[in-house]
Formats: sequence, structure tokens, C-alpha cells
Amino acid sequence: MVRVTTSTADFWHHYGRARATSDRAVPGTFYWSWGQDAGPGPEVLGEVTGRCVGDLGAGTSRHAAHLAVHHQPARIVAVDASPAQHAMAADLYAHLAPRLRIVQSDAVPHLQAMTCAYDVLYSVFGAVDFTDPRELLPAAAAALKPGGRLVFATLAHYLNGAPAQPDATAADIPAKTPDGRTTTMRRWVLQEHVWTKLLDEAGFTDITVDVLPAATGGPRTADTLLVSAYHPS
Repeated sequence: MVRVTTSTADFWHHYGRARATSDRAVPGTFYWSWGQDAGPGPEVLGEVTGRCVGDLGAGTSRHAAHLAVHHQPARIVAVDASPAQHAMAADLYAHLAPRLRIVQSDAVPHLQAMTCAYDVLYSVFGAVDFTDPRELLPAAAAALKPGGRLVFATLAHYLNGAPAQPDATAADIPAKTPDGRTTTMRRWVLQEHVWTKLLDEAGFTDITVDVLPAATGGPRTADTLLVSAYHPS
């Protein structure tokens, strides 16, 4: 295994490629659970019709496409740092512009350039999992309008069953470079009280954390933490 330290390697080059070839439809559903098969849906976001919404770490933008088609936000911005994910998202859903805007960017600089721009921000095992929360959460708070809402789904424990971290520490998890070499990247898998503390420190209020149990058992299944918080009015 190699340990890639450069930020230029696209660890998401292979992710979702087979599905992007075989399934080009706008999804009819939106789930927060790790298995993407049960639990609450987009109603968790509150009212998004006519609002400005951001998907942080959108991947191929399937969740964003669902919202654009079925919930009529004024605009939804699907943000992802991966060139490969951006290219696949554009190939699948560029036709949904201008309601859906697909942006290639790291989440933090994008948010820092969008002060008070968003009504709702969300992440479904996306940028919140793979960005230092001490950088991302303050940037998200600044990008939300007063009264705006952040919602994210994240792992309640590691996929191998190990417990989540008791502090704001990342762990190295397996990944692949575009040429197929095995490497690692950082992922934040944190306990509920850690997320609550970090959100509070970033200026969020009305913080809630719900646990969505895995619908099925077996290897690489996981419970989900569904976290919601508000930017003060």
C-alpha cells in the first residue's frame, strides 16, 4: 500500500462509474441511510421549494438531481472536488441546468466564497465526512443565511464495526488512485457528542442527532447519524 499525501490524486475516480454507465435516470427517491434503502427522505431538509440549496460532496449529483426535479428549489448547487465525479455528474444531469448547477470545488473554499448565500446545506456521506470539521463547519455557518439549516448523514461507526472517535480525529481508510494503486484517505467518523460540540463551536444552534439503524446486517453495513443544525437568525 502507498500513502498518497498530495491533494491532486482523485480518490473518487472509480466510484460510481459502473452505475453512471448503466443508470442515467434522475432518482425517484432520496434517502439518508448508509444503505440508501430506508428511512426518512428529503422532508428532513424542510421546505426547499424556491430556496437556494447546496449539496456538499455531491458525487455524481444524484441526490441533487432528485431535488431539482421533484422539489423545485430556486437553485441547487452540487459541489464536489473530484474531477471524475464532476465529469460524470455533468454527463448525467447537465440538462437540468439552470436549476441544477454542478461545481467542481473543495467544499471549504466554495463555502467561503458564498457568504450568506444558502438557505439549506446538506451532505449525504459527502464532504462532511472527508473534510476537517473544524474548517468545514464554520465555513458552512458563514455560507448560510440567518435561519438557514445544515443537515448531514454520516457514519455512526466504522464499516468494520469499530466505534466512532471520541474526539475530532480522522482515521485513514482504504482508497484507490486513478491508476488503481491502493492508498488511504482521511475520514472523520465521530461520536454524537463530538459532532454536537463542533457544531456548537461553529455557531450552530438547535442541534439534533438521530440514529438510523442499518436496515440489513452483514459486512460493511452501518448505522447512520442524521444531524441537523441551524444558523442563528
